[in-house]
Amino acid sequence: MVSKEYRFPCETCGSDLRFDPGDEQLICDHCGNIQAIEHGAWSRSAAIAEQDFRQALGAGLSEAEIADTRTSKCPNCAAMVEFDPDIHATECPFCATPVVTDTGATRQIKPRAVLPFVLEETEARGAMTHWLGSLWFAPNGLMEYARKGRKLNGVYTPCWTFDADTRSRYRGQRGIVYHERRQVRRNGKTQTVSVAKVRWTPVSGRVARFFDDVLVIASTALPERFRRTLVHWDLTRLEPYQPEYLAGFRAEAYTVELREAYGEAREIMDRQILRDAKFDIGGDRQQVDHLETQISDVTFKHILVPVWVAAYKYRGKSYRFVVNGQSGEVVGERPWSAWKIFFAILIGLILAAVAGYLYALGEMQ
Repeated sequence: MVSKEYRFPCETCGSDLRFDPGDEQLICDHCGNIQAIEHGAWSRSAAIAEQDFRQALGAGLSEAEIADTRTSKCPNCAAMVEFDPDIHATECPFCATPVVTDTGATRQIKPRAVLPFVLEETEARGAMTHWLGSLWFAPNGLMEYARKGRKLNGVYTPCWTFDADTRSRYRGQRGIVYHERRQVRRNGKTQTVSVAKVRWTPVSGRVARFFDDVLVIASTALPERFRRTLVHWDLTRLEPYQPEYLAGFRAEAYTVELREAYGEAREIMDRQILRDAKFDIGGDRQQVDHLETQISDVTFKHILVPVWVAAYKYRGKSYRFVVNGQSGEVVGERPWSAWKIFFAILIGLILAAVAGYLYALGEMQ
């Protein structure tokens, strides 16, 4: 992960402006000045145009599509943090580990679009506190962390989205369930039972599907489970990329390269194509023996999506929580309180012993 904070000075007092998710404009917390985000004269669809995947793999993108960044690697979670020229130390927004080492420059494809924050920090903290409160056997320190209302970091996380046109041919079998009646002996008696059987018929066919915005999280700083879960975004709310949307937040650059992300996207597409083939086969059961897909017109976008991130340390280990900055969905790691589990088991055993004693006492009477 490459992380950078974007700053815009207030025209009135010179303090830093921040993007206000509620009103979707820039606001100065120092003097209250409000500044609208100026949109270009381009149409929205043209500004978020898809890019050709094959051209990008062949290094065919123009220099205007490429940015140079200077990065440093977090020694704890392997996130890549970017430094401003006058800053030599910072804190990883994902695990709160100090980061100081500059490891050089990297070249990255610029983002085409951004999904602005919808949730304010207070709303995100409320969602996280509710999630923490629902956890069983959590350490007391975790609850105290939630009550103290410590700061969450607003981070724009990178994603790749892919469009593709697919046409697939399949061979397989359609299964129709039927029942046969048989005589069996049970407990010395003859009974008639119905036994399910499947009659298989060879089938073949074609299916086609156009995939639109298959999303792959492009950050390895987040655990794999987070990446698989953080996929519910309303991409119709995407805006053409403008750094003003990032004011007051941090933004990552991708660590999952385009080719690798396409491999993940193909797995998502292939699972859907298999479901399409089974639906096309019909019947009660389906078996696909061969599936061949031709894919064309593959395009992609590099976009940024909003998350609120918090890191909590318990007994020397970092636990991370991520709140979807658009929907409020929470994904997190959690420690377990060994003492709470022990006492819960102990209380359970005591209650079982008391219940057994009362039952035995009742039998004696």
